[in-house]
Amino acid sequence: MSTGLGLPAGRLAPRGGWSFFWQMYRGQFATALATQVAYRGATLIWVFTSIVHPLVSIVVWRSVAGGGRVAGYDASGFVTYFALEMVVNHVTFVWIMWEMEWRIRTGAYSPLLVRPVHPIHTDICQNLAYKLLGLVGILPAAVLLVLLFGGDLSVFTTGSVLAGLLATALAMVLRFMVEWTLSLAAFWVTKVSAINSVYFSLIAFLGGGFAPLAVLPGAAQTLAWWTPFPWGNIAWVNQVVTGRAVGVDLVRGYLAQLAWIAVALVVLKLVWARAVRTYSAVGS
Repeated sequence: MSTGLGLPAGRLAPRGGWSFFWQMYRGQFATALATQVAYRGATLIWVFTSIVHPLVSIVVWRSVAGGGRVAGYDASGFVTYFALEMVVNHVTFVWIMWEMEWRIRTGAYSPLLVRPVHPIHTDICQNLAYKLLGLVGILPAAVLLVLLFGGDLSVFTTGSVLAGLLATALAMVLRFMVEWTLSLAAFWVTKVSAINSVYFSLIAFLGGGFAPLAVLPGAAQTLAWWTPFPWGNIAWVNQVVTGRAVGVDLVRGYLAQLAWIAVALVVLKLVWARAVRTYSAVGS
């Protein structure tokens, strides 16, 4: 079964071998980065608005903690947590669920389906370019929050930071695959805003965006860790970077991320194969 991509249904790697694959990515990424630089004003505005949530969370949870501790976090611990959350959210954030709806509704997806490579590769390059440019503002902002509000830097070690970089990379891959798959709902429904709202509420609550999972009731914590949300967001990355997950727990966490990535890949390929067979562009 052909997908109209010049690929068998569900195939993600292009024909032509890995040499072509690498050259394609270099070209796509260069183009995407140039586009992001051209619209750097919009990116900077988004970076600025990204500071609001962690700033409010820091103020609220510092007040809650006062001079004591809440679920193992004192006031300085909450500052560090939400400053780190801002960075991780930027690195893992994906906007494709809104973009996919617009493409399908307007017919803009039609030309993407006749290209010799899977459309997901263009989205990956655009997403990486945005994240790279945005880090120029996000990283200094995170450091500034820690310094202004007295965050705890003693939890960071060279080993924990390096381990955290790997956890963040895997979280980025997992969240991108989950959200790209979820965006394919636009092939069947005209408006996906309700689905998006439910998803982002779940990832914020079960992924640690609203607060560390440790503040949740025990049953809610257990439920959260059995979903992909903590593994693709701040909850797991924080455990690694702050040295709360070491040894066997660290290895198990990486394996959990890899397992969810494998599941997400299988589901993505299955849903994609069904989606392109039902595609009918409104504006084509």
